[in-house]
This record gives sequence, C-alpha cells and structure tokens, in this order.
Amino acid sequence: MLNISKNSINQYIKFEEFESFKNLYYKDGKKPLNLILFIFIILLVVIIFLPWTQNIQTQGFVNARNPEQRPQAIQTVISGKIESWFVKEGDRVKKGDTILQISEIKSEYFDTNLVERTQEQIDAKASSLESYQLKINALERQYNSLESAKNLKQKQIQIKIRQIRNQISIDSMNLTTIINEHAIALNQQERVKELYDKGLKSLSELQEKQVKYQQMSAKLVMQENKLLNEQNELTNYFIELSRIEQEYFDKMTKSQSERQSAISEQLNTEAIIAKLRNELANYQMRKNQYFVLAPQDGFITHTLNQGIGEIIKEGAEVATISPSESQLAVELYIKPQDLPLIENGQKVRMQFDGWPAFVISGWPEATTGVFEGNVVVVDQFIGENGYYRAIISPDTSSKAWPENLRIGTGVRAFILLNQVPVWYEIWRKLNGFPADFYNNGSKIKKQKEAY
Repeated sequence: MLNISKNSINQYIKFEEFESFKNLYYKDGKKPLNLILFIFIILLVVIIFLPWTQNIQTQGFVNARNPEQRPQAIQTVISGKIESWFVKEGDRVKKGDTILQISEIKSEYFDTNLVERTQEQIDAKASSLESYQLKINALERQYNSLESAKNLKQKQIQIKIRQIRNQISIDSMNLTTIINEHAIALNQQERVKELYDKGLKSLSELQEKQVKYQQMSAKLVMQENKLLNEQNELTNYFIELSRIEQEYFDKMTKSQSERQSAISEQLNTEAIIAKLRNELANYQMRKNQYFVLAPQDGFITHTLNQGIGEIIKEGAEVATISPSESQLAVELYIKPQDLPLIENGQKVRMQFDGWPAFVISGWPEATTGVFEGNVVVVDQFIGENGYYRAIISPDTSSKAWPENLRIGTGVRAFILLNQVPVWYEIWRKLNGFPADFYNNGSKIKKQKEAY
C-alpha cells in the first residue's frame, strides 16, 4: 500500500482477517526450495553414476556406394551449336533418350554429303587398287616369261657348246692322226731321197713321196685351222652365254623393279584406303554425336547451358543427371586423432537432415528418430580437408533408411565406443583426454551385447 498521504489507516485494517494475506505473509518459502534442491542433488548423484556411451560426433553427407550410381555430368563429345533441347530440369529420362541436339560449327564438316563423298573416294581408290593388282600380275608373268626365255636360250647355247666340244675332241684326234701321217710322209720322203741320191730309187718315186708329204702338210694345216676355228667358236658361245645372261638380267631386273614399284603403289593405295575408311568411320560417328543422349536412367537435375544458338566446346558439360536407383551410403569425415578408434564393422547412428530426431549421444537406447549403419571403408590417406573419410552402409538388422533420402543430404553421425560412467566422461572432457577404446574380452562382449 502506497503511503502517499501522511494520514495512515494501517491501524484501522486487520490483515489477518484476509485469506490471501495469510497465504502470502505467513507462508514459509524456504521449505519447497530446500526440497527441490535436495531432489536435484539426489538426481545429480544418480545421473553421474549412470552408464554413458562414449562416441565420436562427426558430420557428412549421403552419397552412392557405386561410382556409376552417383550424379554425373552429361558432356558433349564434339563442339557445336545448340539447336534444340528435348528435356527440362526435373524430367525423368531413360538410357538413350535425347537430351539436346547440336549442329556443326567446323568448316571441314559443313558438307552435308561428306560421308557419301568419302565413300566415293574409297570406291575410286579400291578400283585403282585392282588396277595395281592387275599390273603386278602382268609384270610377274612378264618376269616368268623372261626367265623362261633366258633358260631356253641358255640351254640352246649349252647344247651348242657341248656339240662344239665334241667336235673339237674328234678333230683333235684327227689332228693327232694327221700329225702322225705327216711325220710318216716326211720320213718316207727323206728315205726315198737318200735312196734316190744313191741311185736306188727313181725320180718319179721321189716326186710321189714329195707330193704325198705336201698333201699331208696341207691336210695338217687345214686340220689345225679347223680345230682353231672350232675353239674360237667355243669361245664365242661362252661369250654369247654371258651376253644372254646379262641381257636377260637387265630385262628381268627392270621387270622386277617395275613390279616392286607397283606393289609399293598398291600398298600406298591400301594405306590411303585405310585412312579414308578411318575418316569415314569418324564422320559417321561424328554424325551420331549431333544428338547428346542420356547415359543411364535418372532425373535431369540441372542444365548448365541455356538458350538456342549457344556454341559449346567438345567435352563441355551440358547437364547433370542423377540416377533413379542407387545404393546409398554415407560419407563421414573423421579427425586424425579419432582415426585409431574407427574400424570396419563398427556401429554408427545417424540423424539425417529433414528427419526429426531426439538425440542423446551418450544414451543411444534413449535416442529416437535416428538410423543405424556400419563402417565399411576407412581411407588409408588423409584428404585435402585434413580429415579421413569413412563410408557407412545401412545396417540391415535395424530399420531401413528413409525411402525419400537423396544424395547430398546432410548427416550428423555418432560413432559408438566404450561405456563409462557419466562422471568419468565429464572428467575426461574437462581434462581433454581421448575416448577409451578397450580390446579386453569383457568390455567388447558387453559392448556387442548392447548393440
């Protein structure tokens, strides 16, 4: 009551007659406060002795386990100008569906009949190849004919050589006979002359012997000349044999050279045909690249180029596709000091962005709205961000992950470790000690039973 006036009325009012005044003024407020404080202390003592599950808290995001199931960029193989789009963002596409159409921008591919003209060049070169093959066959027949003619002439000369050698052998024997007869005629002439000088022989007998001697001398000269001519003829045949060898060697060498040149031209033509066929295949393949197709079933999440008439380079990304089906996993990033506490098969509890959950990290049994997984991969090297990456796959023994979960969703994870009292966990955190990780049988068995 405000004491504004100097005239007080307190003596005229009996406050004890009012029930509300009794409840306020005569109430002892210390008893409830003491009770609440006592109950709080009891609860605090109970809580600090409760078991607490140590855990590592980290963050990550949802990704696909298989690389082909992750979102990917759709790229163009060739450069070109955008002519038309066949999809828009959010559309569902199947493998092979057309995303967009582009047109040619390089001058060497402007010809609309480029494939047909290249095929005509291949056909023309193929005809030329056949002509070279006919030429090679003709030159090969010519070479064989020259070789046969050479062999024939050589055989003819060799036959003549054998004949002249036989004739020389016969004439040599005749020459020997004539020489003997010439010697006998000379001897007879000398004896008859001696007898003539003594008067024992007549002049006619002497002249007869002289004529016979002269005849034998002439016959000897003729036989020697004949033998010499035959020897000269034999020499000429050998010279002719060498001349034929040289003549046909030049002709056959020229024919062989022309044949090798034709073969070289044929191989060159085959190389040109192979190159043209390669170009034809490239042209046909390039023609198929004017339409950019979806590489797999999925959803078009983002188009990176807009409008019509925009020029894009080869290998440029034009859109992003997210596969319609994927085996989801979670990528978590672990601090280096926590890496020794992580191993394959370890339990992980996760809270996904967009799915409400009530989380008490140290009491997983009291947590609701979380999902479980298992550690399947831990990187052997540190990432550029200074963390190690761990991949978590769904735990088939617990409830399934949300059906509407999408790649890229944020994740808050709790990797469960050892069970300790609450007071120990508070003391450990105040002192900055690392979490406990025991390998003795009782601890591990107790931890597995809790899971």
